[in-house]
Amino acid sequence: MSYDFRQFYVDGQWVDPIQGTEFQVINPATESPAGVISMGGAKDADRAVMAARRAFEGYSRSSPQDRLELLKKVLANYKKRYAEIATAISEEMGAPITLAKGGQAGVGVGHLMAMIEVLQRFKFEERQGPARLVHEPVGVCALITPWNWPINQVAAKVVPALAAGCTMVLKPSEFSPFSAMLWAHVMHDSGVPAGVFNLINGDGPVVGAALASHPQVDMVSFTGSTRAGTEVARVAAATVKRVHQELGGKSPNLLLEDADFDKAVKASVLHVMENTGQSCNAPTRMLVPRARLSAVEALAKSVAESVVVGDPKSETTAMGPVVSKIQYDRVESYIAKGIAEGAKLVTGGEGRPAGLTKGYFVKPTIFSGVNNDMVIAREEIFGPVLCILPYDTEEQAIQIANDTPYGLAGYVWSKDIAHANRVGSRIRAGRVTVNGASGDMQTPFGGFKASGNGREWGEYGLRDFLEVKAMIGADAA
Repeated sequence: MSYDFRQFYVDGQWVDPIQGTEFQVINPATESPAGVISMGGAKDADRAVMAARRAFEGYSRSSPQDRLELLKKVLANYKKRYAEIATAISEEMGAPITLAKGGQAGVGVGHLMAMIEVLQRFKFEERQGPARLVHEPVGVCALITPWNWPINQVAAKVVPALAAGCTMVLKPSEFSPFSAMLWAHVMHDSGVPAGVFNLINGDGPVVGAALASHPQVDMVSFTGSTRAGTEVARVAAATVKRVHQELGGKSPNLLLEDADFDKAVKASVLHVMENTGQSCNAPTRMLVPRARLSAVEALAKSVAESVVVGDPKSETTAMGPVVSKIQYDRVESYIAKGIAEGAKLVTGGEGRPAGLTKGYFVKPTIFSGVNNDMVIAREEIFGPVLCILPYDTEEQAIQIANDTPYGLAGYVWSKDIAHANRVGSRIRAGRVTVNGASGDMQTPFGGFKASGNGREWGEYGLRDFLEVKAMIGADAA
């Protein structure tokens, strides 16, 4: 399938770019063009921001009930395009079709349903002593999203912004733009008022920077690398806008002495390999008791080598390619670095998996005997690469877990829930998962330290798009 999305969605209409240049989006499984978009410029960013600014006065005064009804229409129209969106995700970023139809497209439904539930109970006004506290929309929002979970990040930003009464400009990643363009069609079909939602394509240094620095933008919500996130914050600083960030991770995964090792190792290896390792919360540092190291290596090797890598269109494929040639070269360089650093290569390694001669496919790779000073243990690889680190005492394990600039997620495994909770409470991360449990779409998502600030998902996601106004004496007789 070849996609043609050279127009932008601005002020309720599909419009030609002011400064557009064509950009071919490559299918990473075939290395062939999957379609074309336009890359805009600063003038396109300004046009979209000003459309959002004009729409803000009216939409910000809409009632929560009106916004609730609008989200219900968006949900209904999203479901109508569900299969189309799933196919686009698979084409643009190489997600196996089972993952694209499942988690990748499914989170769009999940975020909408969760926010509908939040709006049904959230109190935009409440009394506190002599004051009435009013929660008001923060304003015009620039939403900058990544390529790895494209609809998840679009929905995690657009949905709470809509629910709060904000207007917005979305800039999706140029490497996975098709699903976002289909999302724009969903918004249009749902009758979102003109100017409330706008979409333009472009790269970070040009369009992203123009949005983040624009004086008429009140908030920028960014998901991506920590390096890019710090640049967004820098260019946003001059206009003192709110900066909301969900950045990188290098999440520790503590298998305690009393863990169910068969369950923990299998689930953890498969979690790392899901989405080809391109998840910021992947448990990529597995900490295991030194006495268990050889047994863990053997089990992890067996699990990794059972992962079927190949054509994303096949229902039997569990792992597709990484998203681009740039990402392929990056991941391969880290694998080479791990070998050079002296880590033990348990399975995988450099080059494509056997039988694959085209596409940005990476071998499911496991290193063991890793120490926390190695580059592969400290930097986010963003590929299907797991590091196994041995520890001698529980205190040492906790110290290693927290010895990272990141703090997005942490994982703890123990048959004793109280034990797992004690250890988990000491991990400095925004999410700590015990024994592979699952949260839901209301569970806050976000990190500590270099993993960003603010939270997404559910009520916490809504609150980050709201300002609090204290009306003092407003209710006096």
